[in-house]
Amino acid sequence: MENLTLIPCVDPKNPVESAKQYNHTGADAIGYYEEHASIETVKAIKEVIDVPLYVGGGIKDLEDVKKVLYAGADKICLGKAVLVDKEIVKKASDRFGKSQVIVSVNLGETEDLTGFAKEMERLGAGELLILAENGYAKNAGQIENLKNEVSLPIMVSVAEKEAAVETVKAVQAQSLAITGGEEFSVLDLKKQCREQGINVLTLQSPISFDEFKLNSDGMLTTVVQDYKTGEVLMVAYMTKEAFEQTVETGVMTYYSRSRDELWVKGDTSGHYQYVKSLSIDCDRDTLLAKVRQVGKACHTGHYSCFYTDLIKKEYKDDNPMNVFQDVYDVIMDRKMHPKEGSYTNYLFDKGIDKILKKVGEECTEIVIAAKNPDPEEMKYEISDFLYHLMVLMAERGMTWEQVTQELMERK
Repeated sequence: MENLTLIPCVDPKNPVESAKQYNHTGADAIGYYEEHASIETVKAIKEVIDVPLYVGGGIKDLEDVKKVLYAGADKICLGKAVLVDKEIVKKASDRFGKSQVIVSVNLGETEDLTGFAKEMERLGAGELLILAENGYAKNAGQIENLKNEVSLPIMVSVAEKEAAVETVKAVQAQSLAITGGEEFSVLDLKKQCREQGINVLTLQSPISFDEFKLNSDGMLTTVVQDYKTGEVLMVAYMTKEAFEQTVETGVMTYYSRSRDELWVKGDTSGHYQYVKSLSIDCDRDTLLAKVRQVGKACHTGHYSCFYTDLIKKEYKDDNPMNVFQDVYDVIMDRKMHPKEGSYTNYLFDKGIDKILKKVGEECTEIVIAAKNPDPEEMKYEISDFLYHLMVLMAERGMTWEQVTQELMERK
């Protein structure tokens, strides 16, 4: 059986911070459901999470669908809009693909659940969210009949995490949304699911700690790296207990040699490190941990412990993978702190029409250069285009992170 997808829904009173915490504690996806979902909130949530974002509430037509998906949502949930116009499902599916379209249905308001589901599947829905105000156990037979008739993945919803395991076992759904708003550890819930024989995605090491080669103190050397930038943050040490606690909780746990005790990084400072990946080297004597660092890694207040240069030869250290972000940062700095004589500020002063004109011109120059037998000219035109494109992005408040998130969806 495939893994159950656990989807905690954000606290409407503090949606961004709530989403961030669920992202850190093992959520497979995050739900944002409001009567009128805010586009700005969608954008803000997407900036702080790495998992898919499902959004529902107040989506009335294709224009709303477009706005929510363009703001960063990975899936939209259509509810009341379907009762008004079922064709919105087809329009959304045709435009964005059925994998991004969830349709909700309330058992208490639907006489023919299977018939409704068949029609939604025909129109292009990719998933069905079944709501049951009087509980799912009483409707398990009806849902089972539906699953035999349609191939749509089924999502169910509970208000409290205490009802999660019982609900999943009753209806064998592929996804579960928890809507109560009260924060909880998704990893703890996953542990409960696993104990009840429900498959969930958890951190598990295929190699036992006993197979690692330890140092003279009986510990495993651990190098810690920022999962996005690749910057080395610190070096620490793990015992078997520290390693197993790290795997179980998803929070980096070490052994403090000076205090002779387990040490959860962040318990004192709040600067937790959330596991993104753990790798062992070829000799199995050094662990590489890629983490999402909250705050600073070093007790001195520096982001990384490696801030003191001893020897440094002059060399070109431009990382091609970081150039776009570096140039964009300079452009944004010009926008925030104008510099006299700056061409970038000249473009900002002239406004959006001038910037768009330059983007169009540079795009045309690339086409012309590509027709030239010598491709060398293309690199200059592409560089000009990318620069003006970044000015446009800065003018409209769009970041490379937002663009790359969309780009990854095209894979």
